[in-house]
Amino acid sequence: MRWRLMAAFMAVTFVVVVVQDVPLGNYLMQVERERITTSLERDAFLLAGRSEDTLEARTGIDPALAADTRRYHRASGARVVIVDADGTAVLTSDDDQSSAGASYLSRPEISAALSGQITSGQRRSDSLGTDLLYVTVPVLSGESVVGAVRLTYPAQVVTDQVHRQLRMLWLVAGITVLLAGIVAVLIAGPVTRRLQQLRRTTEQLAEGDLAARTPEHAGAPEIRSLARSFNRMADRLEYLLRQQRAFAGDASHQLRTPLTALRLRLDSAADLVESEPDAARSTLASAQDEALRLQHIIDALLVLSRADDAGTAPQQIDLAEIARTRVEQWAPLADESDVRLTVTAPTAAPTFAVPGAAEQIIDNLLDNALAVSDPGSTIEVTVAPVAAADVVDLHVLDQGPGLSPQDCLRAFDRFWRARTDTEGSGLGLAIVAQLARASGATAELLPRTPNGGLDAHVRFRAPAYR
Repeated sequence: MRWRLMAAFMAVTFVVVVVQDVPLGNYLMQVERERITTSLERDAFLLAGRSEDTLEARTGIDPALAADTRRYHRASGARVVIVDADGTAVLTSDDDQSSAGASYLSRPEISAALSGQITSGQRRSDSLGTDLLYVTVPVLSGESVVGAVRLTYPAQVVTDQVHRQLRMLWLVAGITVLLAGIVAVLIAGPVTRRLQQLRRTTEQLAEGDLAARTPEHAGAPEIRSLARSFNRMADRLEYLLRQQRAFAGDASHQLRTPLTALRLRLDSAADLVESEPDAARSTLASAQDEALRLQHIIDALLVLSRADDAGTAPQQIDLAEIARTRVEQWAPLADESDVRLTVTAPTAAPTFAVPGAAEQIIDNLLDNALAVSDPGSTIEVTVAPVAAADVVDLHVLDQGPGLSPQDCLRAFDRFWRARTDTEGSGLGLAIVAQLARASGATAELLPRTPNGGLDAHVRFRAPAYR
């Protein structure tokens, strides 16, 4: 990844440099040509002023003007041609004056200057075999054109000058691309190290090391966020695997006893079918009871398993309406046991819980309360919003024998039962605790004093009250 990132940085930088330097090279070419043209125009006007008297008098070549022309040629590299009004060269910058006396009237720029126009541009010179930059200005005496001055400059000189500047630009561009690669390596180093560390942690987790975690406080913000997400996933995975192992262990332990008892009763009934039919029927009835108990344990284990795996986000519910509905459903069973069932709740009590959790919590608490309530006693279900804390309290109060404070803490353990002679599976309160955790709620058992019994208290989160 480090080398791919470096290559990407360098490629992007190279593209940016090319996009920037190519137009810049063209601009430099244009600027350099305009600079030289402007300089040539200025010098041409100066030479035109110096040669005005000579061209007007037609007295021959002025030695001082000839010397100035040659010095200018040697200093600037530009070739000078001065022509009279007929287009005949009277002075050139060549030391041998080989072009003096030749007619330049066929040159378009000379003809234009003799007509009073200032011309400049670039054209191909067939005699020299190269491109030339030229500037031609008329020599005026009053309103009359008495000659013209032409300065020519090799276009290759301009190109060479621009190329020298471009070479410097491309050298800077190359250094920039190289620096981009170095910066990419420096940036990619910490990122790849953190990703490699995360990969190693993933491999450790895949190999069964559930305690493997990756540091969360190093690297870029995105890497730290990824590390936190990974650790949350690892925590959740560890929790689910431990719950799965605990579920498997608890299920195998708790199912072994009823299955053994069921097998023994069935074997005994098979032995008594022919010799003692009545005893066989009694044994089969006991086997049916044991099978029913086994079914209850399996149902409770399945409910608890689904509660452990609950990944649904809590949703807003009306706890008061649910409490009234569940009490109404349990009232006939309470009447059969001669137990009075009451509910006290406001008109509405909005809370948060996973779907179906509140109903199962109330059902399990009422089931436990009815199992320990004597005839003539009362079970109270209350829903009480606590506006100051943004919570809603659910209480299921019974008048049974109660539990010690120590047993109240242990009651939420799986398969724990206060007495071994009861028919319960020992999973009801474990289901309550798990559903409460999934809903962001808390569950506890509190001894009731002084009349005895238990207060099964579940505190739900609620929307902020205003």
